[in-house]
Amino acid sequence: MWNGVERQIIAANGIEFEVAVAGSGPRLALLLHGFPEHALAWRHQIPALVALGYRVWAPNMRGYGATTTPADIDAYAIETLIDDVAGLIKASGAEDLTLIAHDWGGAIAWYVALRRPDLIRKLVIMNLPHPALFAKALGTIDQLLKSWYVFFFQIPGLPEWGLTRNKARAIRDIFTNMAVNRHRFPDAVLDVFAANAMRPGGMRGMLNYYRAMVGGGGAKRQTALGYPKITIPTLMIWGEQDTALSKATTYGTEALVDDFTIRYLPKVSHWVQQDAPDEVNAILTAWLRGEIVPRFDK
Repeated sequence: MWNGVERQIIAANGIEFEVAVAGSGPRLALLLHGFPEHALAWRHQIPALVALGYRVWAPNMRGYGATTTPADIDAYAIETLIDDVAGLIKASGAEDLTLIAHDWGGAIAWYVALRRPDLIRKLVIMNLPHPALFAKALGTIDQLLKSWYVFFFQIPGLPEWGLTRNKARAIRDIFTNMAVNRHRFPDAVLDVFAANAMRPGGMRGMLNYYRAMVGGGGAKRQTALGYPKITIPTLMIWGEQDTALSKATTYGTEALVDDFTIRYLPKVSHWVQQDAPDEVNAILTAWLRGEIVPRFDK
């Protein structure tokens, strides 16, 4: 797929996943990307994790890349997405699993930790709040305004057209307009993200995550199940210049997670692991090694 990374097709949960694979060993780091990304979003973290002795899998999630892309909204129900992760873990054969996730991948990872805590040893979340805190934040005007696009995405067809016209110019702009360090998003990377959106049915699949969660009732079903306290050691890395999610959505996470570490990056965008890879890798490496985790907000 790119230097140092092998492309594999892995069957899991009834579909086929395109997975970027690197490294070897008994410990697996499973990396879940967000919207509207691709496994390439982890290009800076994969070598760092391999250097730590991890085997790394970075799948293109369902609806992305060469992974199976169902057309139906129901195929993207949060319960199915949880099962996707469970299926990938089973297919890997790993017994020591660190789940690392960003944005929509982070939403899925939170729910895996809540509903299937037996599957993972450690959890790392980047720029996606705990579901209970996000639900609470949506009751505020500030976060509701930031999340306007979620409601726009519920409209059939129109978002697909708007995001893919002019060779997916809007997809490119989502990254460059939000990023703080725009040089981290060269054309070669943006080309991959744009091509990903322009696959036949691709943009629809990517948007169906939002449709299944909101219009499809996924959020309501999960809220009804409640939010048991998470006992898995958890690291959160948060770029403070996130225009989609307020920093306030992180406040109170420590009450919902027993073993919780958070590090803020003040001059970094929502695309935190791409926008500030050196800082993110330093935080990630220290935490995984059990060392003092550096701060960059002083």
